Amino acid sequence: MVLSFRSLGRSGAARGRRHCVAWTALVMSALAWSAIAAAAVDPLPSWQDADAKRTLVQFVQAVTDPTSRDYVPPAERVAVFDNDGTLWSEQPAYFQLLFAIDRIRALAPAHPEWKTTQPFKAALEGDMAALAAGGEHALLELVMASHAGNSTEEFRGIVRQWLATARHPTLERPYTGLVYQPMLELLGYLRANGFKTFIVSGGGIEFVRAFAEEVYGVPPEQVIGSSIRTKYELRDGKPVLVRLPEINFIDDKAGKPVGINQHIGRRPILAFGNSDGDFEMLEWTTAGDGPRPGLILHHDDSGREFAYDRKSHVGRLERGFDEAGRRGWVLVSMKNDWRAIYPAP
Repeated sequence: MVLSFRSLGRSGAARGRRHCVAWTALVMSALAWSAIAAAAVDPLPSWQDADAKRTLVQFVQAVTDPTSRDYVPPAERVAVFDNDGTLWSEQPAYFQLLFAIDRIRALAPAHPEWKTTQPFKAALEGDMAALAAGGEHALLELVMASHAGNSTEEFRGIVRQWLATARHPTLERPYTGLVYQPMLELLGYLRANGFKTFIVSGGGIEFVRAFAEEVYGVPPEQVIGSSIRTKYELRDGKPVLVRLPEINFIDDKAGKPVGINQHIGRRPILAFGNSDGDFEMLEWTTAGDGPRPGLILHHDDSGREFAYDRKSHVGRLERGFDEAGRRGWVLVSMKNDWRAIYPAP
C-alpha cells in the first residue's frame, strides 16, 4: 500500500509529516550511536594513545579510504615484519639457537666426539660465551648438525614438539607465550583492513613456518626466512623433501629485500623491525612512493622484558637508532608505547 500526504487530508498529512520526521530522527540517532560504538572499539588496546599508535591508525585509515589521495588497492597492501625481537622475544639468545642446542643434546649419544669438539662441546655444556666467541661459523655448524638429515615434515614435527615442551630459561614460559600482545593486535588490525602480513625473518623459514599460522595467523606461504637446501627423493616409496647440511639463502640485512622480492614480488607499504638486521628492509620499503611507515621496536623495558640496543650481542640496534629520525622512521618504545608485553597466561 502506498500512502501520500494528499490522501490523508490536512490533519493526516500533518501527522504523517510528524511521523516521518520522528522516524528520520530515530534512524539518524541509531546511525550516530552505531558510529560512536564502532569508534569506541579500540583495535589496538595494548598500545598507549601516543604517536606510534596514532601513526599506525592514521596510516591504515588513509590507505583504506577510497576517497583518500593515499588510497592503496587491497592487492598492494603488503606489510612485512621481522620475527625475532619484533614479534616475540629474542634474549638471552635467538630461540632457534636454543632449539638447536636442545637438539644437539638430544642427538649427542650418537656423536660421542661432540664432547670434545667445538662448537658442540660448548652447546652441550651450555657455554654461551664460547658459542658467541665461535662467531657465525660456529652457529652454522650447530644449525647444520641439528636441522638437516630429516624431511621437511619430520623437521616440522620436531619443532612443534619442542615448542610444546620447552620453556624459556629465565622467564619460565613456553616460547610461544613470549609473543608480543601489541603485535598480535597490529597483525589482526592490518588483516581486518585488507592487508597481507608477511614475516621476514633471519631465522629458518621452516622453523618459523612450524608455528606462524597458529601463533600469528600468518600462513606458511607468507613466511620468508633463511633456508638450507633440500632434495627430492623417495623414502620407503614415498616422495619427500630431505633437508641437506648446506646453506641455500640467508634472509638477513641486505638479503631481506631480496627475499621479499623473490617471494612477494611487491614492495611493501609498511615494515616493522627491531635491529640493524632489519635496516635494509625498512630502507627499501620506505623508499617507495606514498605513505610507507617504517617502525623499529626499541627494547627499553627491563622490568617487563629486556633493555638493550647498541651493545647487545642479540638484536643490536645502532645504525637504525641513529638514523630513524632523519629517515622518518618511528621508534616504538616498549616501555612507553605498550600497555602490555605478553598475552595473559
